[in-house]
Amino acid sequence: MENKEYSEALNLLSGLIKEVRRLDDKLLLVDIDLLESKLHFSLRNLPKAKASLTAARTAANAIYVPPAQQGNIDLQSGILHAEEKDYKTAYSYFFEAFEAFNALENPRAVFSLKYMLLCKIMVSQADDVAGIISSKAGLQYLGPELDAMKAVADAHAKRSLKLFEIALCDFKAQLGEDPIIHRHLSSLYDTLLEQNLCRLIEPFLRVEIAHIAELIELPVDHVEKKLSQMILDKKFAGTLDQGAGCLVIFDDPKADAIYPATLETITNIGKVVDSLYVRSAKIMA
Repeated sequence: MENKEYSEALNLLSGLIKEVRRLDDKLLLVDIDLLESKLHFSLRNLPKAKASLTAARTAANAIYVPPAQQGNIDLQSGILHAEEKDYKTAYSYFFEAFEAFNALENPRAVFSLKYMLLCKIMVSQADDVAGIISSKAGLQYLGPELDAMKAVADAHAKRSLKLFEIALCDFKAQLGEDPIIHRHLSSLYDTLLEQNLCRLIEPFLRVEIAHIAELIELPVDHVEKKLSQMILDKKFAGTLDQGAGCLVIFDDPKADAIYPATLETITNIGKVVDSLYVRSAKIMA
C-alpha cells in the first residue's frame, strides 16, 4: 500500500481475510477490514470502501477495541463522509478521532485536527478556524500544518484567489502532498474561481478576456479555459470570440410560458379521452 500497489495489496488481503475468519480473531479482522477500506478508497471505489468500513465497525462492536484503533475507524469514516460532501457528519467523526488521538498523544491527532479545519472551510465557516486553532487543544499542535489551513481559511474568507494560490505555494508539503486535502481544495478553488468570474463579468455584455484576467490576477489562457468550461456547463449564457479575444455575454433566455401550458392542456385532453374510452367500453359491454 505504501508503494501505491493497491491492486496487489487487495489480492494479498483477500487471502488473508479468509484465514483470519477461520481463526475468528476479531481484532485482527478489524485491522484488515479498515486497511481494505483504505485501499478501495485509494482506488476511488467508494461503495466498496464504505462496505469494508461497515464490516470493520461490525467486528469492532463485538469486542473491545483500543482507543487508537477506534480513532482510526472514526478518521476513515470522516474521510469517506467528506468525499460524499457531507462535511458536517465528517467533522463530527474527525472530532471523535482527534479526541482519541489527543488523549493518547498520538501524532495522528494533528491530521484529524487539520481535516476538522478543512470541513469548516468547505461549509463556508472559515471564521471558525481561528477559534479552533486558538483553543486549548489546538494550541498544542501549532505548526506548519495548522498554519497552512489558517492561510487557506483567510483566503476563502476574503474570496481571494491570489491569497489561495500563495497559500498553496507556501505550504506545498502540507496541502499539495496530502491527497485528501489536495482533492477538496482543488474543488474549493474551482468554486471560488467560478464565483469570482461570475461576479466580474456580471456588469458586461462584451469584455476582453485579458481585462478579466487582469482584474482576477490570473493568466489569460487559464481564465479563457475556465470561461469556456463554465459556458459548456451552462453556468452563464455566452460565447468566446477568440479572434477578437473577447467574451460575449447573452441575456438569460426567458422560458416561453406557452409550451408548458400547451403540454398541460394535451395531458388533460388525454385524461378526458381515456375516461371516455373506459365509459364507452362499459356501455358496449
